Amino acid sequence: MPPPAPQPGVIPLRPLGTGEVLNGAFGVFRRYWKPLIGVMAAVQGIGILLVAAALAITFAAVQDRFSAVFDLPPGQSPEGSDVADLFLSFVPAGVVALVAITVGAAMIGAVCPALVQEAVLGRPVTFGSLWRRGRSRLPAVLGTVLLTALIAGGPVVLLYAICVPLIVMSADLDGSGPPAGLFALLLLGSFLCLPFSVWLMTRFGLAPAAAVCEGLGPVAALRRSSHLVRDGWWRVLGISVLGHLVAGAVGYAIQTPFGLVGMFSLFPNLPEPGDPAPDPGPLISGFLVYALVVLIDGVISSLFQYSFPQLVIALLYVDQRMRKENLAAALTATAFPAAAPGEGSGAGAGPAPTMLE
Repeated sequence: MPPPAPQPGVIPLRPLGTGEVLNGAFGVFRRYWKPLIGVMAAVQGIGILLVAAALAITFAAVQDRFSAVFDLPPGQSPEGSDVADLFLSFVPAGVVALVAITVGAAMIGAVCPALVQEAVLGRPVTFGSLWRRGRSRLPAVLGTVLLTALIAGGPVVLLYAICVPLIVMSADLDGSGPPAGLFALLLLGSFLCLPFSVWLMTRFGLAPAAAVCEGLGPVAALRRSSHLVRDGWWRVLGISVLGHLVAGAVGYAIQTPFGLVGMFSLFPNLPEPGDPAPDPGPLISGFLVYALVVLIDGVISSLFQYSFPQLVIALLYVDQRMRKENLAAALTATAFPAAAPGEGSGAGAGPAPTMLE
């Protein structure tokens, strides 16, 4: 019986099973929750401030348009042009929100592999070191995220770019509405593109981890992910989906008690049926407490729901390298310099590759 593989950190240094990947992700979160949550909270805080500033500027700039749409005499409807102008005024704020969400997701995608790098060896991590590491690799990870979205979502975007103008033009020409065939084509095309998009997203799913751990650029990281996922596509897909399901279940378990607390704070303050002059004070207080509880609940649950799947994917990257490239030997040599070369690798034959950078 072979000796057990060494385990300096959250996982044994050998190819991992599904349960070991999930347990390793929980172990990373449990051991390093302070720096991880600190960085994620900082990222979310910066994003919220940017969006709030964009909304404040927009509200200040469109006060006249608000009055043209909402401050009207009874029975008078707003002009369509005023409604369109008001809607278009918020487009820049929407763009800011979209950019903040994308960059924030890329930052989390950079931070989690950087944390796993240290966690597999049991090294300490601070907020400052994790922030600097994630920030330094943010451009490369952002590039992998955008390229993956462009490649995997390109067929669907092209399909909508063709079909939607045809639907609009056909509705304007005969006035009888767009033909059902165009809607059927759009629906059928979306279903046909979906498996192709899932295949590509899984094939490129390890690219952020490769960009962080090996210092690769976006294109090289996509190629690296494609190489690592080859012959293990179903395994990577299954464990990745399982990681998202576990994150959703834990997030729901976190949200449930907060929701109950919020409802118990709100219901006693609701006015009695038939009360001619209810006191608005308790009702406002109840709504404020409920809103605060929901906000805290959303922040806490989202911290786990966003980070846990990324930790699972980063551990899958390490696992695939241990399976294909004998990375376990290099990790063992790094964790235990006095050990014999190759001891406890538990991977295939061949020389050990360069350690995670």
